[in-house]
Parts: sequence; C-alpha cells; structure tokens
Amino acid sequence: MSVDTATRKGVELDLGPCVKAMRDTLPHNTIVCNGAGNFSGWWHRYWHYGPQPTQLAPTSGTMGYGVPAAVAAALRFKDRPVVAVAGDGDFLMNGQELATAAQHGADLLIILVDNGSYGTIRMHQERDYPKRISATDLANPDFAALARAFGGWAETVEKTADFAPALAKALKRKGIRLIHCRTDVEQITNATTISKLREKPKA
Repeated sequence: MSVDTATRKGVELDLGPCVKAMRDTLPHNTIVCNGAGNFSGWWHRYWHYGPQPTQLAPTSGTMGYGVPAAVAAALRFKDRPVVAVAGDGDFLMNGQELATAAQHGADLLIILVDNGSYGTIRMHQERDYPKRISATDLANPDFAALARAFGGWAETVEKTADFAPALAKALKRKGIRLIHCRTDVEQITNATTISKLREKPKA
C-alpha cells in the first residue's frame, strides 16, 4: 500500500484505503460518477481513471449529479462496471433516482459517504468563522435501508477494514448495490481536518 493511501492513525473509516481497495478490485474501464462535494476529492486524488468515458462529473459544483449519471451510464454501458460516488447531502438531492434504476434494472454500485454534514460549506464556515456553524448539519436517513427499500443490496461500513469485504460482497451481486460509509466530519477533506482549519490564523 502506498504512503498516500495508508490508513491514518486515529481515523476509524479512512477513505484513502477504500479507494485503494476499489483500484485493486475494479477493472480499468469502470465508469465512476460523482456529484459535487469534498467527498469526491478522495477519488479525484487516488482513483486511476481509464479510457474515455470513465468519469462522469459536474464542472460547475452541481450537487446530486452522480446518482442519475450512474443510472444513465449503467443503462448505456451494460458491459462495464458503473460506480456512483456520493456524499450524504449530495445523494439527498437526487437519490430518488434509485427508483429509475430499479424500474429499468440498472446494474450499479453506490459508495455513499455520510459525514452528517454539507461538508464543503462546513469547510468554508470553519475556515472563515471557526466554530460558527450554521445550517450544515444533516439529519440523515438510514441510507442502507433506503437502498433495500428499492430492492437493492446494501451494507453500512464504519471501519476501514470492513470496506474491502463489503466491496467484495457488492461485486458478487447485480442490480442496485450501496455501501453506506459512515465517516467523521473531522476529516473534512483528503488534505485537512476541521481542527487544522480552526488553528489557522485569519489574515
């Protein structure tokens, strides 16, 4: 395992090694779809994108893009694996498109990163006004249960070591599959933490 994707001390669910597990398991022609949010930074930094089209992503900070894009990709490219990467707030914008996936028999995997927050906005709040949090905490549903309600398979993961086994289970199945990753909002990006943002003096 490379230094970049090594599990960081004290981090229960570290997304770097999770992306590494995906790189080691999924083929080079996998299509990865994401919406907007800090969660996507782990894939932008650690995922090795293959031949076009292997990334479907917004260019203007559009939240909620990943799931519907993945549904479309799964129906268009039935011979290739399709993965949607979504944050919790991001997923809640268009997560109802699981109904479309179920209706049309789409075969896709969703990696849902749940830190209970609109992470990018929280990052800006902490950077400019440390500890002054406004309207960025989320009251989330049980995302795994939601996927099951649409007839899919789902599992909730809270520790790094549990991600690879969950991924292996997901890849043995077809249809809607969702891995619900509960992460700590302290790990606000792949490069910094909330504590470090609060330590930075204002100019």
